[in-house]
Amino acid sequence: MAKVADTILFLLDPLEGWDSTGDYCLSCLFAQGLPTYTLAVQGVSGLPLKKQTDVRKKLSKAVEKRFPDDKLLLLDTQQEAGMLLRQLANQKQRHLAFRDRHAYLFAHAVDFVPSEENNLLGTLKISGYVRGQALNVNNLLHIVGHGDFQMKQIDAPVDPFPLNPRVIKSPKDPGMAMEVCATDAVVDMEEDLKVLMKADPERQESLQTEVIPDPMEGEQTWPTEEELSEANDLLKEASKVVKKVPKGTSSYQAEWILDEDGESGGEGDEYDDIEREDFMEEESQDEGSEKEEEEECETVTMGESVHDDLYDEKVDEEAEGKMLEKYKQERLEEMFPDEVDTPRDVAARIRFQKYRGLKSFRTSPWDPKENLPQDYARIFQFQNFINTRRRIFKEIEEKEVEGAEVGWYVTLHVSEVPVSVVEHFKRGAPLIAFSLLPHEQKMSVLNMVVSRHAGNTEPVKAKEELIFHCGFRRFRASPLFSQHTAADKHKFQRFLTADLALVVTVYAPITFPPASVLLFKQNSNGMHSLIATGYLLSVDPDRMVIKRVVLSGHPFKIFTKMAVVRYMFFNREDVLWFKPVELRTKWGRRGHIKEPLGTHGHMKCSFDGKLKSQDTVLMNLYKRVFPKWTYDPYVPEPVPWVKSEISSTVPEMDME
Repeated sequence: MAKVADTILFLLDPLEGWDSTGDYCLSCLFAQGLPTYTLAVQGVSGLPLKKQTDVRKKLSKAVEKRFPDDKLLLLDTQQEAGMLLRQLANQKQRHLAFRDRHAYLFAHAVDFVPSEENNLLGTLKISGYVRGQALNVNNLLHIVGHGDFQMKQIDAPVDPFPLNPRVIKSPKDPGMAMEVCATDAVVDMEEDLKVLMKADPERQESLQTEVIPDPMEGEQTWPTEEELSEANDLLKEASKVVKKVPKGTSSYQAEWILDEDGESGGEGDEYDDIEREDFMEEESQDEGSEKEEEEECETVTMGESVHDDLYDEKVDEEAEGKMLEKYKQERLEEMFPDEVDTPRDVAARIRFQKYRGLKSFRTSPWDPKENLPQDYARIFQFQNFINTRRRIFKEIEEKEVEGAEVGWYVTLHVSEVPVSVVEHFKRGAPLIAFSLLPHEQKMSVLNMVVSRHAGNTEPVKAKEELIFHCGFRRFRASPLFSQHTAADKHKFQRFLTADLALVVTVYAPITFPPASVLLFKQNSNGMHSLIATGYLLSVDPDRMVIKRVVLSGHPFKIFTKMAVVRYMFFNREDVLWFKPVELRTKWGRRGHIKEPLGTHGHMKCSFDGKLKSQDTVLMNLYKRVFPKWTYDPYVPEPVPWVKSEISSTVPEMDME
């Protein structure tokens, strides 16, 4: 409701100002964009005179933290209420960019007419005042939390709250006039109903949200047997080592001839047997210790506390175990970023077959159109998103839109709406609808910059289901986290960190920035907890999120600039597979794999300097990752908070 409100009145408690729930609400309101507001406090005059001065000072200090330049109004008498109303009517209105470019409507009355074929779908009649921009019937309408729909027509009923009531002059006495009140206007609404616009099927926006992919568009012929055999021959030729040997030397004898480094090609067998290391433990025993004399003491039996059992009943052991595991994973990620263990039961060339090595993460080329997933065939992409956004905003400012003008009281006929929308409205949930700009119903890849909210400390892992508030939209999705940098490749983050801003990538309908972003997580009790806040960065499917894994090995034998490394791989074929990838160490050395030694994954490596025995050899591997298609536009209202009990004597007032 705060997204569509013209003015918000913050009513403070005279003793505390606001509690933790109020502070949580203020954090959400400031993050999504705060419209015009006024601060008022009720109940100060009911306190003793000595306490009133202290209460006002305490409230002023509390208000300065959130509202440093705003005045706090009193609201205890009829005169103060009149001053407040004048303040609300005369203060300058704040404009929020994400809502000023849309036509939006807060439902005052809702009616549902079920269709003849299906009682669960029907025509929804929404009545309210048009705000923001003029409303065209051919545009799509988004009902917050329920999805996108088409409109049939727009009616102009009688305004139930007219600023200037109709005046009817009596035919007998021209000097005598009679005002028509709002209730009479509602009675005559059906008689004075006017149809403003009806939808034109040729000009109406389509509800198509995804591209229908052609399965034959990316067809690729399978290689023939001749091409496969030719590729194998080329691979064998590339793997052969050329050596200068005496004339008449056989290939078997050539294996034993030393190369330029003074090492033979087949001497690695001596490293096949792993040396055993014996660790001796020293035990200290106290000999001739004397027994201490036992002191006389009194034993007292204590009763067990009942509160411990009652507390344990409320603890969910399974949820506690899952949360503990997530804390451990987050801690390990901080200590050893991106490091993974090489599996022993699966070959590394199979486990990491989608990964590749890069000479430089910043400068090495990577084609953004390479190896795209099947979901990318369903999304829309702009040739130039910035130019399209600029053109649409220019049309909004210059072009006159046909339809209901701002301030008119209208009734929208929305077709193919499920009956659940009306049920939510009848339960008391607000119904908010806004008109979509061109392309805003189409699916694409959204990138949002967010920062972790200080009030939430639970670990949030990538690809967890979160609730997004992006502009007017509210939806569920499983996002990716990546670093916010100016490069063409952005490193994937496994957890939402608290110390720096990250970019959240997700499949969602196109939204034109600027737009505020709030991330929530649904708890087991149905409430939504604020995770992060930020803004919409871009709509760009070509933004590459690169996941890094780090394989680690340990020096076994160290020579001048050579070393035998083990435990990075566990078979000879893996060493040959990853031989072209550059190595590095935690202490800054760089090197490469020279050759495998034996069959247990040991390998001879050369470096640009001598290694230390306590150093660790690392290999960086990279692959591009994509978000999961888990977009869900249906997000019901969260469970309402339990109102906090604040003891204060507030006098009843008549504020007509």
